[in-house]
Parts: sequence; structure tokens; C-alpha cells
Amino acid sequence: MDIKTIKVGMADLNVTKCPNNLTTLGLGSCVGIVLYDKTNKIAGLAHIMLPSSRDIKNNENKAKFADTGIEELLDSMIRIGANKNNLIAKIAGGSQMFNFNSNNDILKIGERNVLATKTKLKELNIKIVSEDTGGNFGRTIILNSTDGSLQVKTIGHGEKTI
Repeated sequence: MDIKTIKVGMADLNVTKCPNNLTTLGLGSCVGIVLYDKTNKIAGLAHIMLPSSRDIKNNENKAKFADTGIEELLDSMIRIGANKNNLIAKIAGGSQMFNFNSNNDILKIGERNVLATKTKLKELNIKIVSEDTGGNFGRTIILNSTDGSLQVKTIGHGEKTI
């Protein structure tokens, strides 16, 4: 069987069925949101850049924002056979990539992305089973649709599976 690895770009999302994998590169302040249906072996990955589509006028790209991106990801997974009641979530990213000498929350985009992601998933009743967020380093993630494992690779901080 030929296993494909599907790349998900920044402000993008994609879904797949077993045995294919999903990957996204260079998560800094962005958050990678993984949804997985273990019963139907359906996986989804969104690479969101900003917390809320309501804060921005140019918001046609639903995948760019936590609020609309997670809903779009969920809808895409259901369209290919996922059951919302089976879904679990894993999240990675949300780093503070630059050191600001300021307490201005607008600059803490990574932290705000993580918070918006958690808020939206809670609203949808999707449980986050693991996360690798924060810090000041980038991440690359690979989602295995066979078992829902998420490999997190970092520069200078090693690799782990969550």
C-alpha cells in the first residue's frame, strides 16, 4: 500500500483517511490543530495563523483563523466519513518567536492562538488529549492517520510523539 504524506501549508487545512499522513512545517506562533477519529481512522490538520476572523477585515480564508479554521476542518472531516463524537484533538505550536519588551497582548500572538484554539475546541466539545505549545522555537508536525499519533520535531529541542 502506498502511503502519501500530504503537506498542509500556512493558513491551510486538509483531511485524509488511513494510511496517509498529514504534515505541516514551520509552526512558530501559528498553531497546528489535529483532529482524529480513531474509529473511522480519519485525520485532519489545520495550520492557523491568527486567533479570530472577527478581528480582521480580510478574512475570506477560513483556514487562517482558529475560530473558522477548526469549524472548516470539522466539516471537511465529516464530509469524508468522520463522526464528531469520536474526535479527539492534539495541538502544537503557539510559540513566542520574538522577545518583546512589552506586556502588550497583541504581540503575544502564539499565546492568543493557543487560547483561541482551546476555546473553540471546548465550544465544539472536542477534547484535547495532548499538546506541545509555547516556548520560543518552531515545530514541524506529522500526523499518522493509522493511530492518531503526532510526531513533533523541533530545532534544538529534539523530537517527540504526543
